[in-house]
Amino acid sequence: MATSLQNLSEYDASTFIDISEKRFGLVVADWNREITDVLSAGAYDTLIKHGANAENIYRNTVPGSFELTLGAQFLAQHDEMDAVICLGVVIQGETKHDDYICHAVAQGITQVGLKFNKPVIFGLVTTNTLEQAWDRAGGKHGNKGVEAAVAAIQMLGF
Repeated sequence: MATSLQNLSEYDASTFIDISEKRFGLVVADWNREITDVLSAGAYDTLIKHGANAENIYRNTVPGSFELTLGAQFLAQHDEMDAVICLGVVIQGETKHDDYICHAVAQGITQVGLKFNKPVIFGLVTTNTLEQAWDRAGGKHGNKGVEAAVAAIQMLGF
């Protein structure tokens, strides 16, 4: 569903499981840091709001969105890690690099989740403009970090 049709920060928590003993890894791209920090805060705050213990949330930074996949694998390979949330921002530029990055990250994150049989969540903001990215990082469309944390909780209850 398009973001413009649904606020990323609106959800129904009535079916959430107890996550107080679950361990979450946040892999956050440093590229577009002003935005990814907001996404990370949204994910972190959502996990805490729904019962995660702060000491069970691990934030790791990678240089850019392309590196989210390997960062996710580094965390997912640990048996004690229950879910990994990948957060980044790719904004279309003058070239088609964004297509290659987004495709590689989507494929890679999917493969990591399948390889380790645990939720590895795609929290990548992919937009045409910087303004659209901010709209999805706590702006008029909510926060993609919140959406990613909710997806992790829901998948743990699957």
